[in-house]
Amino acid sequence: MKKTTNAISTTVAGVFAIAAVFAGTAIAKDEGPQGEAYYEQVMGAPPLLPANAEQRWQACAPAIAPASDSYKSVRESGVSKGWVERSVHDWSFFDASAEDGKVLVIDYARKGEELAFRYLANAQTHDDLYEPWSSSKIMAYSGALSLLSDNFAQPDTTVGDLKLADLITSVHSYEASGAADGNSNAYAYYLANLAGRDYLTALFHDAWLHIGQPQVKFRGAYGPAAYAPVDRFWRTPSRSVSAAFVPYNSDPGMLGYRCEDCGLTGNKPMTTLASAEFLKRLATHKRVPETRMPGLSDDAVMMLFYGPGHSANSANAGGMMAGASLMPHRAIAAALKTHLPELAELSTQQVLDQATAGNWRIFHKLGAGPSETRGTSEVVALAHVCLPLASGTREFTVAAQASVAGNSYENVGIAGAKLERLLTETVQALLTNPAN
Repeated sequence: MKKTTNAISTTVAGVFAIAAVFAGTAIAKDEGPQGEAYYEQVMGAPPLLPANAEQRWQACAPAIAPASDSYKSVRESGVSKGWVERSVHDWSFFDASAEDGKVLVIDYARKGEELAFRYLANAQTHDDLYEPWSSSKIMAYSGALSLLSDNFAQPDTTVGDLKLADLITSVHSYEASGAADGNSNAYAYYLANLAGRDYLTALFHDAWLHIGQPQVKFRGAYGPAAYAPVDRFWRTPSRSVSAAFVPYNSDPGMLGYRCEDCGLTGNKPMTTLASAEFLKRLATHKRVPETRMPGLSDDAVMMLFYGPGHSANSANAGGMMAGASLMPHRAIAAALKTHLPELAELSTQQVLDQATAGNWRIFHKLGAGPSETRGTSEVVALAHVCLPLASGTREFTVAAQASVAGNSYENVGIAGAKLERLLTETVQALLTNPAN
């Protein structure tokens, strides 16, 4: 595995084969791979895919009574400043302590024709700042694509000489896809340069989310250098469109990692609430028009989630479906086993497929690294999950972070195992409390 200070990166030869041995084993406090073994074999592994993996817009929120006050629709909470306070929320819903990590779940339900939500966190950590690491790369992509016109995210779209589908797949998988060489940091850096940091920061505030957390910002980059296309043109032959897009060479909105107002969490500080809400609005792009990102087209969102048109790659998937790591899959399968004991002896793949007739979806982006600034090792998970269970379908978006003392890649693996335990306990609690 290439070890960088900015993100989980490429796996070493042979890791994929080794990872399969561990794919069906839930992490408990004293079992399963730990440390660097966990980092390489679980966090660096390609994801599992559902038996029925076709591209489709997700819609698996359970139905509840239209008069229910357990969830609120956007019409009920609004989208202007203060919507967070008007939402249905419980910032201490999960039993995990702040020492166990930070987690926030946006749980979905359908109230009549409207999608509705409740916000659930642990130990009032929903507004604690943390470094998002590579989980923030979906924001660089979405911001950049929202500034392009419609129809620029098609299966045949090229960015210079790379297919856009391969570029966004490499961002998530850290592996080669077609001509994209797996340099996730360089591609995300390029996308952030296209969007500009003033715009990316504004998306969290008055330009879109109105998240109510002024310290949240996107002022940084990834790795040492941005991807430089062979030319400035994006081309989409099937739509007969092309345009030149010039990234910032010197972005006035970019700040140094330890800028005067940045503090220990760096120049892209986020919270579980801000990160989860960003992804939730992308996941509900078709279903909740009121919260669509301005300028972001349907094709751009589908490209983010599935990467249609991607070349053959190690994950056999595209976009967020190709997101590296078995962590969320293992955690969700372990939680399902506690509710479906008949699946107890099955592998992670088998549990997910049998519990959902092969129709589950886990779109995810992992971020991780050792921080010299904070003297810690940290892991972040950002995911949207669809579980069409026979006992009652569930849909949710989750952002979670865990850290341990000591900045080393062995400790990043320890933090990863810690985060898997937190995710397992979180999904167990969610399944125990059905939508109503």
